[in-house]
Amino acid sequence: MQTGNLLLLLIVMVALAYYLGHQRSLALARPLGGIRHLHSLPFYYAMRAALWCALPALLILGGWLAFDDTIIRQTVMQGLPEALRPDSDGARGLLLSQIQNVASGALSPESVDPAIAAAAERLNNLRTTSAMALTVVVIAVGLVGAAWGWVKIAPQLRARQQVESILRVIFMLCATVAILTTVGILMSVLFESIRFFQKVSPAEFLFGLQWSPQTALRADQVASSGAFGAIPLFVGTLLISTIALLVAVPIGLMSAIYLAEYAPPKVRSVAKPMLEILAGVPTVVYGFFAALTVAPFIRGVGESIGLDVASESALAAGLVMGVMIIPFVSSLSDDVITAVPQVMRDGSLGLGATRSETIRKVVFPAALPGIMGGILLAASRAIGETMIVVMAAGLAANLTANPLDAVTTVTVQIVTLLTGDQEFDSAKTLAAFALGLMLFLTTLCLNILALHIVKKYREQYE
Repeated sequence: MQTGNLLLLLIVMVALAYYLGHQRSLALARPLGGIRHLHSLPFYYAMRAALWCALPALLILGGWLAFDDTIIRQTVMQGLPEALRPDSDGARGLLLSQIQNVASGALSPESVDPAIAAAAERLNNLRTTSAMALTVVVIAVGLVGAAWGWVKIAPQLRARQQVESILRVIFMLCATVAILTTVGILMSVLFESIRFFQKVSPAEFLFGLQWSPQTALRADQVASSGAFGAIPLFVGTLLISTIALLVAVPIGLMSAIYLAEYAPPKVRSVAKPMLEILAGVPTVVYGFFAALTVAPFIRGVGESIGLDVASESALAAGLVMGVMIIPFVSSLSDDVITAVPQVMRDGSLGLGATRSETIRKVVFPAALPGIMGGILLAASRAIGETMIVVMAAGLAANLTANPLDAVTTVTVQIVTLLTGDQEFDSAKTLAAFALGLMLFLTTLCLNILALHIVKKYREQYE
């Protein structure tokens, strides 16, 4: 049985265990001749039975899937004749790939060594046996667990405490997984970045003015081993993000103030969902719009007044990116402005302030932490955007502050460096991890700044 079907069967078993546990708890609560007091609600007895059914089976399923393939591969490799056993990890991987291709039918058994064909057949047999054994074991453990949970239901059983303890452990494990995932991502990027800085000087990377990571073919090209100065990428990212924020922050903030303070309920009920639709448009659609409509329009306007505008410009990408992140600013700002207590508005109006003065001097300062959070979230979104920049701003790593020129960003270069078959021991590929580390540090600094602003003004207005 496939893993997906086995999970569906396990879900049905868990639901059945929950139902039977619930019915048994109700039956114990209504004995013949009166009503018996249960220590916990029937929900907790039913949940306890369901957890006894689900958790042991899921643990066995996860452990089995984690080690099953490795054990089967080792068994198949040990069954090969001594002459065919590889000496190196690379040869072992190639041989395993060939055996798997024969087992899946991608290669004909007649086209390979008979021993490899026999190993492929053995691989299929072991996988089939393993799948059948996994199905039997998981179903048996689930049934035994459900039966144990059902039998142990009693009026004096402290089901609520047991269920809450188990759920607390599950929640803690989920939080731990999230934290460990973040740490794992950071460590993987950090270690690869260290390997990159062993090949390229950090000073050259952080302060170099030319970016050409491709290995040169001629001696007269820029840096025969490639140029890894990331300043053009940082400047391009900053330029496009600044243009986007100059578009998104005023429009989004003014929209939020209008929707929260001035718009009639009917207008708000229509305008806010329409504005938030912008957040659901795929970025590739924004990219097409920027490349086919905005960029030619900007170029035409620039040429009509005598300006030299590139066909792919930072201005086109920044304008469209700004439109894309308007909902991040407007929606969050609207929510925090609406959350400001009405008593603060009433007090200001009662002291003789006008509506606009109340917004400027009372509502806006009180909502500033949330507004800054929305702006910094929009900034992080702009810094991490790739598709719009690829289609509207190009791939040229030009060091310029002119928004009419073509530029590129950190994220675009990461995608470019990791596209296709790459060698992960070359400076060109490892440069992507160094750029990722810089992007991570930038986002971290933005988050620290946001927390500082929120803490400062929250203490002032609470």
